[in-house]
Amino acid sequence: MSFLTTLECSAQCGAGPYNPHERQSLCACGAPLLAQYDLNALANTWSRETLLDRPDTLWRYREVLPIASGTSPVTLGEGFTPLIRTHRLEEKLGIRTLYVKDESLNPTQSFKARGLSVAVTRARDLGASTISVPSAGNAANALAAYAAQAGLSAEVFMPRDVKKPFIQECELYGAHITLVDGLITDAGRVAAERGRTAGWYDVSTLREPYRIEGKKTMAYELVEQLNWKLPDWIVYPTGGGTGIIGMWKAFDELERLGWIKSNQRRPRLVSVQAAGCAPIVRAFESGENR
Repeated sequence: MSFLTTLECSAQCGAGPYNPHERQSLCACGAPLLAQYDLNALANTWSRETLLDRPDTLWRYREVLPIASGTSPVTLGEGFTPLIRTHRLEEKLGIRTLYVKDESLNPTQSFKARGLSVAVTRARDLGASTISVPSAGNAANALAAYAAQAGLSAEVFMPRDVKKPFIQECELYGAHITLVDGLITDAGRVAAERGRTAGWYDVSTLREPYRIEGKKTMAYELVEQLNWKLPDWIVYPTGGGTGIIGMWKAFDELERLGWIKSNQRRPRLVSVQAAGCAPIVRAFESGENR
């Protein structure tokens, strides 16, 4: 059964809660919405031991994912990627224990598969027929793949100078591609304008609540793979930020489920961005709230 209960404003502005059984985008205040579950009920009925016989995909955590009761997920086998200990890097950097979680082994070769598997599953359950996304590459490929798996139409908006293999992969999955002059922000603007008129389901970064839910499974997997111990640090390459927000959310859920102890210090999350595009790093360093 589904334990999804409400959608709540991430900024806690006082609006809502919002009905998760209807299409939702942002809160009235403009902040992203976060999915909430009946964790009290789950804490009494769902134990870590139930995972032992489940498939090695992110859907092993189905109880804390937004899937309708009695339905199957839109899946290509995403998640439960390997955690690889890097002994030579440990020695070089002087770190006692260092692991790399290899997200390139997801379908479509990136962690974007996590978010799009869950977002497309939710879009299908909410009755969407066409899903749209602006992207510079990996998210577009993932959306095209999962929309094809679900039998839904995909509308992809990319900057005109995006590398051709990204375009070709979307074409192979049957997506309709629109190339836009300018940057990813321009692609997002055009996608939103066309989508509002056509009634498309928009899975742009942080503009719907469910890509975060797929990304948060990285934290569930890390803790399970480390035998329910928490890492001290998580260093995370950050684009729009859904992954790092999702993991922050997951550690709170894990504690409320009783799967990690409340007196355990949660991991320190480090956001890493490319020097040429680092709005989160700049905001953090200058003390901004958003």
